Amino acid sequence: MDDGSKSRFVKETAYQLGFDFVGISEAKFLQNDAIRLEKWLKQGHHGKMSYMENYFDKRVDPRKLVKGAKSVVSLMYNYHTKRTQDDKTAPKLSKYALGDDYHYVIKAKLNHFEKAIKQTFGDIHLRYFVDSAPVLDRAWARESGLGWIGKNSMLINKEKGSEFFLAEIILDVKMAYDGPIKDYCGTCTACIDACPTDAIEEERTVNAEKCISYLTIELKDSAIPEEFDDKMNNWAFGCDICQEVCPWNRFSTEHNEKAFNPSERLLAMTKSDWETLEKEDFNQLFKNSAVKRTKFAGLKRNIQFLKKLTQKPQE
Repeated sequence: MDDGSKSRFVKETAYQLGFDFVGISEAKFLQNDAIRLEKWLKQGHHGKMSYMENYFDKRVDPRKLVKGAKSVVSLMYNYHTKRTQDDKTAPKLSKYALGDDYHYVIKAKLNHFEKAIKQTFGDIHLRYFVDSAPVLDRAWARESGLGWIGKNSMLINKEKGSEFFLAEIILDVKMAYDGPIKDYCGTCTACIDACPTDAIEEERTVNAEKCISYLTIELKDSAIPEEFDDKMNNWAFGCDICQEVCPWNRFSTEHNEKAFNPSERLLAMTKSDWETLEKEDFNQLFKNSAVKRTKFAGLKRNIQFLKKLTQKPQE
């Protein structure tokens, strides 16, 4: 097979497996991203995510992850939904966490993908990733032409917006490569203006220590800093604000993945149900959910923080 035929096979296989978009780029050192990442780390914008300091060389060069790597296949999998929690006063979950954990859903597809590639290409080196290794997934999606990195640091696709999970396959096979597209954010600052904690300090630079997603998931402290009183907008796990206001997400369409459909019990939970949530209920509700990442104690901490705000005396 020539390079073009290999690329066509990979893309056709991706679409057969249900991925929405696929692009291929040359495996190389990401010099500009390395500079940006180093600056971001030196500024302390990663907060207490100390793991972001690890494996810097691998994050910016996939050839350090896969011996002899020549290509990076970037994949997008839609999770957009119009389904929402019934009680509008209840603590909110980011829509990506309403269904089953995307790691397991997408990894199962990538396992089939790996088998198909090896059956066709023969004895090759290949690794696939879904947030499972030091890979700059948004940068690679950008390099392969799947979109551009918006001012909120999210990968935005011109056709369908930004509500996608990203995955990569790195392999030692040369193929025909796609290229980056232009940035279509223009003068829009909707995401910057809407962020209640002012986490987007510069265009395409998010200070994690101020980000609601970081505060409700990654921050493992016993308490959320009081400086964020009245700024959490009722988010208990993650945050969708900067994506909700992005004009490009008006093109989003409902996902086709049954595993991402939320349970009716979850959607029906009232504010009171959330505030009285017990560990047994947590284990049942989020058995296969990404919400497990924050653990029961973390979710209860977040809910109690939001409850405290509603109980504050009115001035």
